[in-house]
Amino acid sequence: MTRPVMLGSAPDSWGVWFPEDPQQTPWERFLDEVAGAGYTRIELGPYGYLPTDPARLQEEVVRRGLTITAGTIFEHLHRPDSWDSTWQDVSAAARLTAAVGARHLVVIPEFWRDPTTGEVLEDPQLPDDGWAPYAARMNRLARQIRDEYGLQIQFHPHADTHVDTHANVERFLHETDPALVSLCLDTGHISYCGGDNLALIRDYPDRIGYVHLKQVDPAVVEQAHADGVGFGEAVRRGAMCEPPLGIPDMPPILEALSGLDAELFAIVEQDMYPCPPDQPFPIAQRTYQYLTTCGGGQLV
Repeated sequence: MTRPVMLGSAPDSWGVWFPEDPQQTPWERFLDEVAGAGYTRIELGPYGYLPTDPARLQEEVVRRGLTITAGTIFEHLHRPDSWDSTWQDVSAAARLTAAVGARHLVVIPEFWRDPTTGEVLEDPQLPDDGWAPYAARMNRLARQIRDEYGLQIQFHPHADTHVDTHANVERFLHETDPALVSLCLDTGHISYCGGDNLALIRDYPDRIGYVHLKQVDPAVVEQAHADGVGFGEAVRRGAMCEPPLGIPDMPPILEALSGLDAELFAIVEQDMYPCPPDQPFPIAQRTYQYLTTCGGGQLV
């Protein structure tokens, strides 16, 4: 049995990485253009980019025919004594996410390398004795977010974090409680880090709770790895590209996801920070047209 995957987009596809930045698309323009491109579902993006007053936010999205699928926030629970500072950030995002009727919170691990400058901030590898405590804190976070806000944690592996490669994603899944922690499968980050998206869907079907759809340019990624540059510089070089120009191939991904027979959101995210203000909208239009035609009815 198959079930269509529900398509949306996110501020990331408009070059938005931070709550405030003069290089980014203003939030009003993002909302206008994401609706104009054909999308009806969006994520909140960085907490504070869109209005944080729930009533105003609802008014702004509803009048454009949009609904919100998830909030997004970073965590740093791999560090000892990190609970209070993580909870402060995550609970604020969760509160807003729940208030606007979404049911998912995408949680991203903190970078070991500065995403803007490329400066190495921490050891790139989590030590063997660090995984179990990290997983325990993540389980606690997921349980508390569920109990207090009614949201499902969707953990997002990410380049330049400790949960990046295929092996590290699998280790994280083995260490965490499947009843509490689901995976936000970001097809671009998995490919950027040399992983196999189809294998993860096949091997961990019950852990795939949410999806970010994106592609990478393999030649740009290979050169970025060879040069040892950070993810931010790789993005500036064009590592994330619009489909169908990169990898992974989208039709097999969409077929595998629809075969899970689960309620899944697939949110388009093409990292483009920073980008000219007129660049995102035509890309969003083309991407929407491509994905809604290439999936054979597997996206709605």
